[in-house]
Amino acid sequence: MVRADRQGAHRVQFERNRKKILRTQNVCGICGKPVDVSLKPGNPMSPVVDHIIPIDKGGHPSDINNLQLAHWCCNRQKSDKIFKNQTEPKVLGNRNLPQSRNWAQF
Repeated sequence: MVRADRQGAHRVQFERNRKKILRTQNVCGICGKPVDVSLKPGNPMSPVVDHIIPIDKGGHPSDINNLQLAHWCCNRQKSDKIFKNQTEPKVLGNRNLPQSRNWAQF
């Protein structure tokens, strides 16, 4: 399966937004710890751009509001999960989620 952010109409915009995020953000949106953007791919703590709402769950492939900086290992652990806990809004999951989004709506 070809992802829309890797090939196709959203590829160019995703790359622009990815570069913007790597320039302007410095904290992992998943764990909340600093990200060293000088680390090269292959290092578990290297920077990646994470889709807050995964593409296969309906998230937009290139919208900057759906993208955040993350460590590679944090992004791998998050995988394609969305937190849906409507009955107990105070407990959204077993991860530290970025506070920039209201996760209770998912």
